[in-house]
Order: sequence, then structure tokens, then C-alpha cells
Amino acid sequence: MCFRDDELEGGDRVIQVYTGNGKGKTTAALGLALRAAGAGLKVYIAQFVKGLCYNEIKALGKIKHLKVEQFGRECFIKKAPEKIDFELALKGFERVNEIIFRRKYQVVILDEINIALKLGLIPLKDLLKMIKNAPPNIELVLTGRYAHPKVIRLADLVSEVKAIKHYYAKGIKARRGIEF
Repeated sequence: MCFRDDELEGGDRVIQVYTGNGKGKTTAALGLALRAAGAGLKVYIAQFVKGLCYNEIKALGKIKHLKVEQFGRECFIKKAPEKIDFELALKGFERVNEIIFRRKYQVVILDEINIALKLGLIPLKDLLKMIKNAPPNIELVLTGRYAHPKVIRLADLVSEVKAIKHYYAKGIKARRGIEF
């Protein structure tokens, strides 16, 4: 082990947001999850508006101290959300609240929560309340485009991933192991 066990303990609640129109928001959060699990911290990842078995789900399932649950359909929402989208998002949000307040996990990642919020699947007031009431000793990470200004104000760290150039513009399609 590279660190003493007492170095794993924090005390502060920290809110991180990864947003913007560039590629890499979920990837950044998953990197943090990997680092935290390697340090022996327990990590919970809730994926909103995602339901496919992406390759990262396969890999993350093999890591000790890390749990992933999805709260979306097989397809990413590209038009108006349907009733099932609201039901899945609310189920996920309730589950995340339970996870946070049971204090079993030190790192809780809400992947694509900003998209769920933008689509109206999660009420803003409920998300803000959850963030404000999160207990100490938790790292709460929110990802997705369109982070709401009120979420940004509550955050301790905000990283905006900006698209400058993307190979999709050249017609390169999403590739297994790279984009999914």
C-alpha cells in the first residue's frame, strides 16, 4: 500500500461538477472513481438517462468497492422524454438519496444528472436540497452538459469540458472501447 489508512479519511463534503459540450465528462468522473476505489474508498455511480451495457460498466463491475446502477432506457433520450424516462430518473434519484444518507459510500457519482435536470426528469429544487444536505465525508460528483447555474454555485469544483475539435466532424463514428 502506498498510503497510510488514516490518509483516506476526509471530513469535508466536496461537490464536483463536470459539464460542457466537449467529450470527457463521464470519463473524468470514472477516472476519479478508479482512483478512489484504488485508495480503498467505496464508490457508487448512478447513471441517469443511460441503460445500455457500455464497456465501462463491464470493467467497473470487476472493481472492488465500486457499484454502478443505471436509471435509463437502452437508448439515450433524443426527443421529448416519455413517462418511463421520468419514472426511471425519479427511481434513480430516490436511490441516490438513500445511498448518500446511508453513508456507506465516500464517493457518489451522478452521471448525466445535468441532462436529466435539463430534460425536466428531476426537479431542480430536489437536487439542490440533496446537494445542500449531503453529509460530511462525501465526494459528490455531477456530470453532464447544461449544468444549472444554481448547481454550479453550490459546487466546490467545476470543470467545463469545451469542444474545440472532434473527429465526428470528419465522419468518424463512435468506436467500441473508446466512446462506448
